[in-house]
Amino acid sequence: MMTQNYLLIAAGGTGGHMFPAQALAEAMLKKGWRVRLSTDARGARYTGGFPHTTEIVEASSATFARGGMLAKALVAPKIATGIASMAWQMKRDTPDVVVGFGGYPSIPALGAATLLGLPRMIHEQNGVLGRVNQLFAKRVAGIACGTWPTEVPEGVEAGHVGNPVRAAILERAGAGYITPGDYPMSVLVMGGSQGARILSDVVPAAIAALPDDLRQYIRVAHQARPEDEDRVTAFYAEHGISADVKPFFNDVPRRMSEAQLVVTRAGASTIADLSVIGRPSILVPLAAAIRDEQTANARGLVEAGGAIMIPESRLDSAVLAEQMAAVLTNPGAAQQMANAALSVGVPDATERLVTLVEDLAQGAA
Repeated sequence: MMTQNYLLIAAGGTGGHMFPAQALAEAMLKKGWRVRLSTDARGARYTGGFPHTTEIVEASSATFARGGMLAKALVAPKIATGIASMAWQMKRDTPDVVVGFGGYPSIPALGAATLLGLPRMIHEQNGVLGRVNQLFAKRVAGIACGTWPTEVPEGVEAGHVGNPVRAAILERAGAGYITPGDYPMSVLVMGGSQGARILSDVVPAAIAALPDDLRQYIRVAHQARPEDEDRVTAFYAEHGISADVKPFFNDVPRRMSEAQLVVTRAGASTIADLSVIGRPSILVPLAAAIRDEQTANARGLVEAGGAIMIPESRLDSAVLAEQMAAVLTNPGAAQQMANAALSVGVPDATERLVTLVEDLAQGAA
């Protein structure tokens, strides 16, 4: 009797890391592999969409980026404990392959796999390597890149696979686009999995500033942080704008496929979703990102003509209203943007990543 192959996925606590990890888990389970996800308490919030047969374990990890002096002093011991615990688990139940998707919670699994010499690789979603993936870049078999080109250290094996998207996005790949017109039009506003204050500050005012004959047709779905939800809801109501405001949408694939325009941050998963479904977008890269990875993420979509990029430093309601009107009053241009977005999509990114995982497992066998 053949033993069941076992994949350990390690991913950090944001949707950007977890959504492509979920796509790989879905695919490997279908191929008969056993799949375990190692994350932290923050990441565990994003596991609801994972297939129920995925084993989920919480690893001990921490980041130097948050907390005071005491919290920072405890980071190294916490990570060391996490690596030791994971190494003990791996000796008892050894994975065939370990794949890291970035974020501090992926350190214990990748660290333990490195100590034990197990087959391992990383997937980088952004156009610039994250800190944890930088740390392990020279200690893994290779880097699968979601955005191309991706800056990687010299001498490191890297290739473009694209960013895997969840099954719910793939079901809507290339879904027919209804161009803007004199009927209800949907505008989807997303600040990434964390929500974004600046979009809550600027987007409602920009929509309110649109000409009456355009604004009357707009229906907004706006993902706002919990602390911004009430004021954003109130603003839309005061200006007679039909809006559904929530801290998190569980049905982004449906909302995106029904949208005439998407206004969003430029997270890697969002860019992948936009290009697989094929929707016009206005992208506002996160200015606070240390490596400016969101600008790198947006570049391919913008250069193809599928998106308009507005740097945060230039974002105000007048500029945004002008760009929104340019898309929503020009059906031909909007359709061209949708087609251009599709042209840079990599709908088979998951299959490409699956092949790399299987090759890594076979090479080690």
